[in-house]
Amino acid sequence: MIWRFAAGLAHCLPPEAAHRAAVATLRRKIGPKPALPSRPVTVAGLHFDNPIGLAAGFDKNAECADGALRLGFGHVELGTVTPLPQPGNPRPRVFRLPEDGAVINRYGFNSRGMDVAAGNLTARQRGQHQTGIVGINVGANKTSEEPTDDYRKAVGRLASYADYVTLNISSPNTPGLRDLQTDANLQNLIAAGREGLEAAGCERPLFVKLAPDLEPGDIEAICARAMTEGIDGLIATNTTISRPDSLRSAHQGESGGLSGAPLFEKSTRVLAMMYGHLGDNGPALIGAGGVANGWQAYAKILAGASLVQLYSALALQGPELPGRVVRELDLLLGADGVMDIAAARGQIPDADRAIQHALHLAQSAGLQD
Repeated sequence: MIWRFAAGLAHCLPPEAAHRAAVATLRRKIGPKPALPSRPVTVAGLHFDNPIGLAAGFDKNAECADGALRLGFGHVELGTVTPLPQPGNPRPRVFRLPEDGAVINRYGFNSRGMDVAAGNLTARQRGQHQTGIVGINVGANKTSEEPTDDYRKAVGRLASYADYVTLNISSPNTPGLRDLQTDANLQNLIAAGREGLEAAGCERPLFVKLAPDLEPGDIEAICARAMTEGIDGLIATNTTISRPDSLRSAHQGESGGLSGAPLFEKSTRVLAMMYGHLGDNGPALIGAGGVANGWQAYAKILAGASLVQLYSALALQGPELPGRVVRELDLLLGADGVMDIAAARGQIPDADRAIQHALHLAQSAGLQD
């Protein structure tokens, strides 16, 4: 009850102020610490207690990884961190769309830079820290003349603090960034990421985060390149620049990336297309976009995801959400007679059928009206 009350108070603040308050609260490790069922999964050689993670965008400067892990996440992805500090876009730059269960943001990679993030992570390593997987998501500075080189620098500086590294080339709020998803640019980007790992003197799984606004031919080409280059994981997806006709909020016309409920079906279809190209022998798939409950997480797993990430629903519903999603997912796996995440992954590789099955199962189990 106290955490629902706290979430209600946060909604009285402007969205960005509420975001800052949430980071500050979790930095102090204040929040629920639920006892959760174990649903372990191994991805890219890493062992996760459960498949639910916090997507990048929340902890932009690597300040509160342990506080977030305490909420029940099996992993947290920090960032996006850029090499140099940058203020991001002018305020206001984030908007709640409560009628739509959505958020629009145009933060623009506001970051205190890789050196500050490294300092925060050094302090974390020196102290007692929470068990769980921590990834670092890196991006290019807006004014960079050589964006690919920015990824090399950021990976080189931060990789040693992370369990895995994600190259974010899909934010709609940095001009030209999504152009890095083209085949030639993607090949160069992956090479830069690997050079950064070499400079850091460590081996880490390398993930790439992609946009939902890709054509089928682009998705096929990206999957082929990911196979050729031996990328460890693809995150599907970031926010969308599209605006569904179903949006009702007064803020629906704001520019930026749309996340939350309206993204769920679109991102799950992209995920399923990727799984169709990659199958079980390619890079792991991490499903992100619109997850707010256990059945939506399960739908993404059925469509091909090994891990699932959320963020917007946490901002809209509060800190009890991660534990609730993990518990609901555990119940749905049991109701389906599935022993583990690996056994469920990709069992219904058609997105619409996966969504329908997971929703029906949740309704039958009394988890969804």
